[in-house]
Amino acid sequence: MTKQTIPPAGAPHAIGLYDPRFEHDACGVGFVCRLKGGASHEVVRQGLQVLSNLAHRGACACDANTGDGAGIMIQLPHRFLRSVAQELGFKLPKPGKYASGLVFLPTDAHQHSFCKEQLENSVRQEGQRILGWRKVPVQNQVLGAISRYAEPAIGQVFIAADKKVKDQDHFERILYVIRRQAEKAVARAGLPQGAYFHMPSLSSRTFIYKGMLLADQLAPYFPDLSESSMESAMAMIHQRYSTNTFPSWDLAHPFRFLAHNGEINTLRGNLNWLKSREAHFAADLFGSDLSKLLPLIRPGSSDSACLDSVVELLYHSGRSLPHCIMMVIPEAWQHHDTMPEDRRAFYEYYACCMEPWDGPATVPFSDGRLIGAVLDRNGLRPSRYTITRDGLVVLASETGVLDIAPENVQKHGRLQPGRMFLADLEAGRIIDDEEIKEKISGRRPYRRWVTQNLVTWDKLARLKAPVAPPEKGTPDLHRLHHLFGYTMEDLKVILQPMVEEGKEPVGSMGDDIPPAVLSKRARLLYDYFKQLFAQVTNPSLDANNEALVTAMDAYLGPEGNLLTESPAHCRRLKLNSPILTAEQMARLRSAAVPVLRAVTLDICFAARSGDQGLDAGLQRLCEAAAKAAEDGAGILILSDRRADADQAPIPALLATAGVHHHLIRRGVRTRCSLVVESGEPREIHHFCCLLGYGAAAVYPYLAYETIDALIADGQIRSTDPHAARHNYIHALEAGILKVMSKVGISTLQSYQGAQIFECLGLSDDVVERFFTDTASRIGGADLTGLAAEIRMRHNRAFHQDIAGLSPELLSGGRYKWRRDGEAHQYSPIMLARFRQAVFEGKWDLWQAFSAGVDEQNRTEGLLRGLIALKAPGQSIPLEEVEPWTEIVKRFKTGGMSYGSISKETHEALAIAMNRIGGKSNSGEGGEDADR
Repeated sequence: MTKQTIPPAGAPHAIGLYDPRFEHDACGVGFVCRLKGGASHEVVRQGLQVLSNLAHRGACACDANTGDGAGIMIQLPHRFLRSVAQELGFKLPKPGKYASGLVFLPTDAHQHSFCKEQLENSVRQEGQRILGWRKVPVQNQVLGAISRYAEPAIGQVFIAADKKVKDQDHFERILYVIRRQAEKAVARAGLPQGAYFHMPSLSSRTFIYKGMLLADQLAPYFPDLSESSMESAMAMIHQRYSTNTFPSWDLAHPFRFLAHNGEINTLRGNLNWLKSREAHFAADLFGSDLSKLLPLIRPGSSDSACLDSVVELLYHSGRSLPHCIMMVIPEAWQHHDTMPEDRRAFYEYYACCMEPWDGPATVPFSDGRLIGAVLDRNGLRPSRYTITRDGLVVLASETGVLDIAPENVQKHGRLQPGRMFLADLEAGRIIDDEEIKEKISGRRPYRRWVTQNLVTWDKLARLKAPVAPPEKGTPDLHRLHHLFGYTMEDLKVILQPMVEEGKEPVGSMGDDIPPAVLSKRARLLYDYFKQLFAQVTNPSLDANNEALVTAMDAYLGPEGNLLTESPAHCRRLKLNSPILTAEQMARLRSAAVPVLRAVTLDICFAARSGDQGLDAGLQRLCEAAAKAAEDGAGILILSDRRADADQAPIPALLATAGVHHHLIRRGVRTRCSLVVESGEPREIHHFCCLLGYGAAAVYPYLAYETIDALIADGQIRSTDPHAARHNYIHALEAGILKVMSKVGISTLQSYQGAQIFECLGLSDDVVERFFTDTASRIGGADLTGLAAEIRMRHNRAFHQDIAGLSPELLSGGRYKWRRDGEAHQYSPIMLARFRQAVFEGKWDLWQAFSAGVDEQNRTEGLLRGLIALKAPGQSIPLEEVEPWTEIVKRFKTGGMSYGSISKETHEALAIAMNRIGGKSNSGEGGEDADR
């Protein structure tokens, strides 16, 4: 393979179970700045020292000299650049009138020249002037083999501002357009080495050195950094640790405005919403140039790079950098009773405009004039800071990163959850969190805008518009139960505990039934999706004890243009819960607010339409949704109320996800909200799937009617249907919050559309079309297969004689083995064989049990039963095979904590590794002192 064909990021394309879309990382971050005395080389040196002292937070490859990434952002070093320009034979304009930046370029000569030409063309098209190019000196002998193999050529460009440029902010916006134009031109060309092209920064204020380096390699690799004229008043550093991602030259931090230690758990949803918002972007400061910036996200960007791109656009649209940070990473405000009203209104206003980018994170940021950091609302990526008496400020992932005399320390501190730390380099002072947010929340009358425009259920009631009567319960309830796949377990195991106790049902861990795609029964589409959870460096939340940072609010109605501000932006309906009552559903249908006009879309299709009926019904639904959104409907109600003997319901999840992604592709998704009115959803996972794929709210009418029927039949200990429904809603809310917490997401707004699921058993075509960008490893059922399952339920409901409610429902057998229910790996027969083999200790009994397990794997729909060993081609001579005594030396036990697996287990693992020559790990903390 030639160098031209490998990606410079060092990451393969999607293959097998690996997909680069789902990469995350964890890192060490920090900054040093000087409040007094201006720019100096000492600050750059101290920044590099902090970086070196955070080296343990980075990672290296197997060759020990290839790092995951390291970098530094400084102010544009004018004295150094003047001397460089003089050597190159041109003179630099005064500071603010020129810009410079590193440019990563292909190593192939032709492609190298092409990329430079595209950048120069962009500069000319925007009316600016190229002063010159410089080949940046590097010492690549310090690199490891892997890093050197993917190393780009590194140049430096100098650009002079035209006389027509109004001010430095205007120049920065032009530079932004220049860079995006060049990036898009290179991407369109489809060069083999096109991915090498990257501009870490292009600015008249800041400059970035970075690469696929170890912390201690940054300064040796870039000799520029050791020049005494390399001066700055601030230095932001980053050391990357790619926990489950591949290292990269272009994805090393810092980015143009921020560095990032953490993970954006909601990234897929954030990007989906962003893609739809782009169609409505408009900004006076950009005018027609705005289109040159879009699409905003460069393919292959990491979560950190995506966040930086959003902040960059918001910043250049006229907001201050702290303002942008408050928009994308808001503090927990919903339950903060002592928060000033103006600040609360600011957050409420922007909650109407966009969802938080949620996840554990410390985010240092700078535009060259301000430098600061913000901590996520949960405080899961702590940072500490030190301020000295002589004006030095140090902030980093941990304390002690720079040697400071104790007597020189003016203040030590820890960045608090949701709080911001900010240094104004021009004013030479620290601005505390309260002052920052008081100023930003007071720049517009956000409180008045929210009070006058945000719609609540109480406001809707006071409008005294005619309210549509609540839908009447269906007299044919038992048929609907069969149509939507209800079983006796749904009534007894799911609904009854939720209604009686107001809590999620409790069951044992583990799932020993076949995946839905291999089941012999017609399972609901929700069963094809598995919830993801927090892992690697990403902690889950304790929703019970950390209620202050969680929120279940949702907003209905069209969004405004994210790049502007107006009172109309918050003219939306606020929901305190995504689960609607019958009264709320009736008010929603008759809302007397024009922007909240609701249109009901039928999500049924002709039951006798054949294999193509489902597909045709989905196409009709998606087109109707797009037309309704384009015609000004602010709320689309996806309803299967019309399901009957002739009309079969499209699975609510398929309809919701299909409409959601179709509207994104049409650029009208943010013009409306989706409300699902369906007989399908009844358990917590169903609601999580619907919300995760774009629904803003759900009205589970059949679940409500079933609860009423169970009360009437005396099967539930309640005589008050209203209280019973309230308990059910409370149980759903608590369950949804628990699911969000498991993946480290704090707010429902961030969870909606975030697609925190993995698909198990749907074809690639179905996933790409309806559940775009969802992980799917094995393929499976297509629309024809799903339609067959829908027909099975429909036939049972309407084409068989059914009498009575409960006697005719299938038992289910998902949670407990039933003779007529779902197959289980641990069936009574298999358990009996196991017990007999263990207690009698006979080899023939064990063989019978083992053979039964193998047969069950093949016949009962288990994935491992579908796997067969491939017959080897040519055998390998035994003497060429590495002996087992050498192989086991690479075995190692994970770092499970002492308290989690007990003293005996820890010792057994250690003994085993010692005997075979492997490596054991004593734990993550709380180890036995004797070991």
